[in-house]
Amino acid sequence: MRLLDLFCCAGGAGMGYRNAGFDVVGVDISAQKHYPFEFHQGDALEYLRIHGEEFDVIHASPPCQRYSMMTNGRWQDRVDDHPDLIEPTRQLLIQLGKPYIIENVVGSPLLNPIMLCGSMFNLQTKGGSQLRRHRLFETSFTVESPPPCNHRKGSVIGVYGGGQNPARKIPATIGVWGHAGGSSNRDSLVQFLVQDRRDAMGIQWMTVKELSESIPPAYSFWIGSQFLRTQKDTK
Repeated sequence: MRLLDLFCCAGGAGMGYRNAGFDVVGVDISAQKHYPFEFHQGDALEYLRIHGEEFDVIHASPPCQRYSMMTNGRWQDRVDDHPDLIEPTRQLLIQLGKPYIIENVVGSPLLNPIMLCGSMFNLQTKGGSQLRRHRLFETSFTVESPPPCNHRKGSVIGVYGGGQNPARKIPATIGVWGHAGGSSNRDSLVQFLVQDRRDAMGIQWMTVKELSESIPPAYSFWIGSQFLRTQKDTK
């Protein structure tokens, strides 16, 4: 089945769907040189209007900055700088009538979403730091209730787009934040942290910034596999 991956970024969701058995095509307004499948640069909603009928299933990950905890906390005065693309995306998908998935952060206005967490899929670094990356998924088809979060004691790994300098002493909850220069020791630490996050996310092909904007392929694999099973059951 052909799946359209809208607002695809560098392909975290797309890889999960490909692993589940879909033929994936990605669309993003920005060039995505690391996207691992067929890619088209352009406006995602315009592409959906023109080409949506060519696909069996559509996944959309509209920009999440408007709903993120960081924007609504530290930078609340900048909320209106970020467009609300969830409702326009949903309306186009409903008009098209194809099965769809909309993914976004906790706090976004998704309808009856399920929440997935890295701990549900035992995502962690090689050193055992647990990934707890909570994301919401609205689907136009029925999915099973996900397994419960399995948060356990110990260190937690975060994958974020901005904040504290990673060259400082590593706390129990650790993350990677942007690019860093400086001494070779600092560079080595940054590279170590980046590889930890790649391992935890199950993504080896992305940069730091790309990782911060992605979801683990395990999430979309779980949803995509359920959809394919429902298709087999109806035949």
